[in-house]
Amino acid sequence: MSIAIDGPAGAGKSTVAREVARKLKITYIDTGAMYRGLTYAALEQSLPLEDGDQLRQLLDSIHLSLYWVEGMQHVSLNGIDISNQIRTLQVSKHVSSVAKHPSVRERMVQLQQEMAQTQEVVMDGRDIGTHVLPQAQLKIFLTASIEERAKRRYNELVDKGETADLEQIKKDIAARDRMDSEREIAPLRPASDALMVDTTGMGINEVIDEIISLYQCKVGGEGV
Repeated sequence: MSIAIDGPAGAGKSTVAREVARKLKITYIDTGAMYRGLTYAALEQSLPLEDGDQLRQLLDSIHLSLYWVEGMQHVSLNGIDISNQIRTLQVSKHVSSVAKHPSVRERMVQLQQEMAQTQEVVMDGRDIGTHVLPQAQLKIFLTASIEERAKRRYNELVDKGETADLEQIKKDIAARDRMDSEREIAPLRPASDALMVDTTGMGINEVIDEIISLYQCKVGGEGV
């Protein structure tokens, strides 16, 4: 059983997918964290983010891994934990520029598909249901208003002790929406058979419960 959860920046995909996976006791794969890890590595090396060839070479030369510690997913780059570094505003602003390159996406998709071949997974991103796991049995497209998504990201940054500008975050999210939706390779859009879930005004537990309910409808309650 594969569950694909797609949606724009700040829709709550990662948080929802992680908790759904935990409750269903299946593997969670955070594809966004993989792209963020590459973006962080590229920024650290001051690589030009418009050069897809250099980014692909970098991806082939590093080792990104996802692992769990006490119920929390961590991301490592060449054995060093970068879980906090990849969630900074700097990485968030540039990850779409990295993710748009066909050669980068090609390799990332291969890695993600390999992970899903041998186990039940919950995978979230922007093109999981349309491109990475088109055969997923349950496809969800999470969305929310730009205002709601900006507030969530603002609160997330403030909680980490970072300085944040709500209006600038709104502009950044709107720009990222445009870039993700207009890119030539695997643009952000719902799969034709995806179930739409608008999380505006919904609490996180409400969203998780709704997706688990949809899962139960698919499998008759098995695995819960």
